[in-house]
Amino acid sequence: MTQEARIDVELTWSQAEEKSSAEKTSEYARRLPKGPWFGTPTAGARGGGEGRSKETWPLRSARPYRREVALGEAAVYLADGHRELERPFIFADGFNYGPSNLDDLFAHFNAPYPGGRKGFLDQLLAAGIDVVLVGFEQRHTYIQANAGVVISAINEAINRRVGDTPLIVGGVSMGGIITRYALAEMEDKGQDHQTGTYLSWDSPHNGAWIPLVLQQMAYFFESMPTEPGKVKEAELIRSPAAQQLLYAWVPDAKYEGPVATASELRVQFLSELRELGQFPQRPRKLGVANGTGTGVGRDLPAGGEVFEVQVPLVVYARANFQPDGGERKPIGEMRAVGQVRRGFTSHVPGLDGAPGGTLDSFGKIAKALGAEIPATYEYGCFVPSVSAVALDYDPVAWDVDPYERVEAVDEKSALDEFKCDTENTVHSQVTKPLVDWIVERLVG
Repeated sequence: MTQEARIDVELTWSQAEEKSSAEKTSEYARRLPKGPWFGTPTAGARGGGEGRSKETWPLRSARPYRREVALGEAAVYLADGHRELERPFIFADGFNYGPSNLDDLFAHFNAPYPGGRKGFLDQLLAAGIDVVLVGFEQRHTYIQANAGVVISAINEAINRRVGDTPLIVGGVSMGGIITRYALAEMEDKGQDHQTGTYLSWDSPHNGAWIPLVLQQMAYFFESMPTEPGKVKEAELIRSPAAQQLLYAWVPDAKYEGPVATASELRVQFLSELRELGQFPQRPRKLGVANGTGTGVGRDLPAGGEVFEVQVPLVVYARANFQPDGGERKPIGEMRAVGQVRRGFTSHVPGLDGAPGGTLDSFGKIAKALGAEIPATYEYGCFVPSVSAVALDYDPVAWDVDPYERVEAVDEKSALDEFKCDTENTVHSQVTKPLVDWIVERLVG
């Protein structure tokens, strides 16, 4: 029987340190970078989509979720030689904070990449596939709410399409989960989505991973006094999307207890997926992973120290890589304004070095805090390969070896076909092995 993954926290208080450090700590907090931590790479892309011939569709979910009616937008790029929509490829944006920027999304997926002759989206457009990028007004809201936006995009594409060529529908990161839910919901309600192929790009079908110690730090440092109106460090991590997406999550820096079921939002989301049959049944289901399928991860020592920073009488922070299982293993420590918090985990897998698409969360947070970090430690696993290829295991208990050679056990996947990268590349990165595989299946 799998033992419960949990976190424990030791809290202590130094009144003398509190009095001597409050003013200096406030100044330190004001120097911290503004905005939420843990954003994914497409947010930083610029250029490439602007000025291209496109049409935009305003999108509104046809039904509320938890009283929220989600909004979004589609950017439509017609294939070479097309004057109307003929062969739509609907591709949804993924996990991040705030509204989508579809020009950035186009730029990210159409950027030059090593070994490529032309951008991924340009290859599709040249092959007669119309590209419909779907963005959301709030990427960080409920997956089910944004699934309503995707359903509206699918219906709009069906209404505008000339001919009866089946749709291709999918997304990157959480966009692949949103479209998975949308298609399954349409089937459950007897709605004809007219989709022949579903495609996910490094989507965390069984959950994503953000180190628990970094989640704790986001909450801890946002509590330090700073100027009003700032978007706080933990805004993304506390969002509905993060709660639904992450295998392990904590609601604040003091939390003790289970981490795989800490949020009822994830419990409910997983329950709804089961009721919908987990995946849409009619389309061919394809997926790609930015992680390797060989079982080879990154050389990150489980439980080892990642970075340490100390400003005397102001702040101290130490982060460790996630220990691999065990009982009450230390993950880090934080001190400021007299508060001292030490974190420990039990029965949590050491996912930082697992094969998978990576994020530079350790690097960005170390830089934000002014800590030095080895370059090889900046990136850790965000979407484990076993999750991106939808292996059959319990998404709460995580009764799976994250180092499993998934390329050798394709029959255990809920996808009909999948492709892993040849290296553990950055989450959502466009690489030649992945593009060649997708283009071969979508164009042929």
